[in-house]
Amino acid sequence: MPIHEDDIAELTVLLSPERLGPLTSLTGNVKAAIELHQETLRLGAALMSVTATIEIALRNAICENLGDHFGTAGWLLTPPAPFRWRESEEKKIAGALDSARRAEYSKLSQTEKHGLDSLAFPNGRPAHLSHLKRAKGRREEIHVSDGKIIAELTFYIWKRLCGPDYEHTLWKPTLKKTFPHKKVRRAEVADHLETLYQSRNRLAHHEPVLHKRFHETMNAIKFIVEHLQADPPSSETPRARLVAEDIEALRIRAEVLHARLDSFRT
Repeated sequence: MPIHEDDIAELTVLLSPERLGPLTSLTGNVKAAIELHQETLRLGAALMSVTATIEIALRNAICENLGDHFGTAGWLLTPPAPFRWRESEEKKIAGALDSARRAEYSKLSQTEKHGLDSLAFPNGRPAHLSHLKRAKGRREEIHVSDGKIIAELTFYIWKRLCGPDYEHTLWKPTLKKTFPHKKVRRAEVADHLETLYQSRNRLAHHEPVLHKRFHETMNAIKFIVEHLQADPPSSETPRARLVAEDIEALRIRAEVLHARLDSFRT
């Protein structure tokens, strides 16, 4: 839908002059800046869809691998010794557990919530217990599956597990199997995952992923879909075929947007 001249002042306030500033400086035209801003958001939304697919595939591949490696239920919360999560991962997993419990708690009726009191406070509810502490005690009695906890974890933890802190405890013993081609190095995987992680975070905060950052992100996506659970690597893996049309559409849209941006620089 075209932008009307009468709307420009209000849209500038809505999107903020600071946010539009670089594009306004580039184009010398607030209307063009708003149009480019919206097209950048549309490109980001399309890219976010692909990165989401990559994240889901990576998460499931890693969890399947670790489940086989540890060979026991509940490995996420209580992995078998001598393995231990690093402190940052312990905190992320604890936070994901709480989020999963909160989600389940929100679905309960008031009667069901009250029913948790006998489990949370077997000796009776303490006097003057705050509502927040009462709810927290109740939630701690809710069992949630590993799958629901895993769904609450973010890309951060999956890229961390392929980082140097877990090279000897996870990568070499088992996670290398998720990238089975013999020439794939952990550091290479970690670099591509870091690129995706940074771009994903920018997109989540509605920041642009353009030019060099866009091309690096697309290269990272290509690497993951061609190498994840694939030996030899191939552009015809199920993951690569799944996102092939989306990637092609992304390339075309990015080419058009980059060309328009570049036209203001000449």
